[in-house]
Amino acid sequence: MTGAASTAYPHLVSSDRAEQPDVGPAVEQSDVDHRVSMVLAVLAGRTVDDVADEWDIDPSLLDRWVRDFVVAGSVAVTNRPDPDAARQRDRFMTAFAHELRTPLTAAKGWATLLSLGEIPDEQVDAAHDRVLDALTRLTDHVLDVELAAAVSLGRLPVSIEPVQVAGLARELPGSPSVREGAHLTVHADRKLLGRVLTDLWTTAHRDPAPDRVDIDVVETGSWHEIRVVREGVQIGPMVLQAMFDPFGANDDSTGVTLGLYTARALTVAHGGFLGAEGEDQRTALLVRLPREPAIAT
Repeated sequence: MTGAASTAYPHLVSSDRAEQPDVGPAVEQSDVDHRVSMVLAVLAGRTVDDVADEWDIDPSLLDRWVRDFVVAGSVAVTNRPDPDAARQRDRFMTAFAHELRTPLTAAKGWATLLSLGEIPDEQVDAAHDRVLDALTRLTDHVLDVELAAAVSLGRLPVSIEPVQVAGLARELPGSPSVREGAHLTVHADRKLLGRVLTDLWTTAHRDPAPDRVDIDVVETGSWHEIRVVREGVQIGPMVLQAMFDPFGANDDSTGVTLGLYTARALTVAHGGFLGAEGEDQRTALLVRLPREPAIAT
């Protein structure tokens, strides 16, 4: 990634699992995901630094892809599950239960009060709204998991089409405009990319409130990069890291939820990856998508 990086910030944070990296621009493999080609290029004898430089990505990210690629193959051959997979599963179950508990408790509490007739008539409509809000949040969390599971199984339908990010931005709270690159067209599933952009926009506005948040779209090498740029008080580096870890730290003190894991999984399903970079007064949440889509619709 380009741009100044703080010593406290990760230069790039991206998905550790389910990513399927391509063999390089010089090799015609239109049906192979870019990330797979990069990994195959390294396994064929090229250096990680050389391939990463060619594709304009961070070498540590490519090194992680190569390691995960080899581990996944070893698991298939030996029929011995990766111990880390079990730990991730346990973290997932803990995080999912945590996210369900609050809206479920709220819905149950208000429904009980309504059934017992303990709410004044003038407050009944408001109580119904609270139950509906809790059930909506519960549904959203279940959808998060459904999407993530579909991606991990390779069963999420992704309908690639030309999409203008400026149009998606107008659907966000406050209807922001794209500051740079509004004319650019990316290749993505419009609905899924809209979900990713919504998650990043919400994350960029987390407390402490930023001074401003902007959206840029740029071309960088073989990628289109969508940047949600937060100016002002920084998001703490540990919180930022936790947001991208698969079902990692998830407690009320950080506010970390399943949202960014889902956003990352949906980006992976497009053949891209999610990341972040920042400095003292700036944090950029990044979505990279192939400029030439390699995924069948």
